[in-house]
Amino acid sequence: RRPQRSERAPQDEQMVVPEEKFILADLSNYSVVEQAVEGMDVVVQLAADPRPDASWESLLGSNIVGPRNVLEAAHRKGVERVVFASSIMVSWGYQREDPYKAIAEGRFDEVEIDEIEMVTHEWAPRPTGLYPASKVWGEALARYYADVHHMSVPCLRIGWVNAEDHPRDERGGAIWCSVRDVVQLVECTIEAPEDLRFDIFYGVSNNRWSWVDIDHPREVLGYIPADSAEEKLGLA
Repeated sequence: RRPQRSERAPQDEQMVVPEEKFILADLSNYSVVEQAVEGMDVVVQLAADPRPDASWESLLGSNIVGPRNVLEAAHRKGVERVVFASSIMVSWGYQREDPYKAIAEGRFDEVEIDEIEMVTHEWAPRPTGLYPASKVWGEALARYYADVHHMSVPCLRIGWVNAEDHPRDERGGAIWCSVRDVVQLVECTIEAPEDLRFDIFYGVSNNRWSWVDIDHPREVLGYIPADSAEEKLGLA
C-alpha cells in the first residue's frame, strides 16, 4: 500500500492518505476490486490509462476490463453510486469541423462564440482514437448498469486538467478545467439526488471559448465553475 500521485496533480503538494484508505490494485484483477469496494456507498472511478496514444494492450486492462470490474463489483456489493470519469475527448471529432475547428486552431476572429451551438451530452460521441473510444465503452457500461441493475452511474466528460493548474495558451483554455472546478464537479455528482441514474456531464471551467455545454451540470448538479482560462491567462 502506498500513495501514488497522478501526473495531472500538483507535484509540490503533500498528499496524506491514511494507510487503511489506500489500496494500490490492478483493476483487471476482479477479486481485488471487489475487496476494495466492500462497504462503500459511492465509488469514484477515476483510474485509467489517460494517454491519447496509449496502446491497445494498456487500454484493454485499464480502460476496458477495469471499468467493467468496478461496476460489476459495485453491483454485487450493493454500492449505491459509481461516478465514472469519462473524457471530453469522446467529442474530439467535432473539432474537425467549424466552428469548433476554428476554436481548436485559435482562429477566434472567425467565431461568434455567443452564437455557436454548444456540443451537449445528447450529441453522438465522436472519438478520434482508442483512448476516447475506451471512454465511450465506459459510458455504455454505465448506461447498462443503470438501466438493468438500477444503479446510479453518472458520467463526467472531464476537460483538460493539468499539474500546473493553469492553461498553457488561449487555444488550450477552451477545454481547460481547474483542479478546484473538477473537485467541485465530482463532489456535486457524489451528492446529487438519489434518483439520478444515468447521465452525462461535461466538466470544464467557465472558459470564454468553451464549445461544450456546462448548463446541464449547472442545472442538474448545481455545478458552478469558479475559474476561467482567461482569468488565469490574464485576458479577462
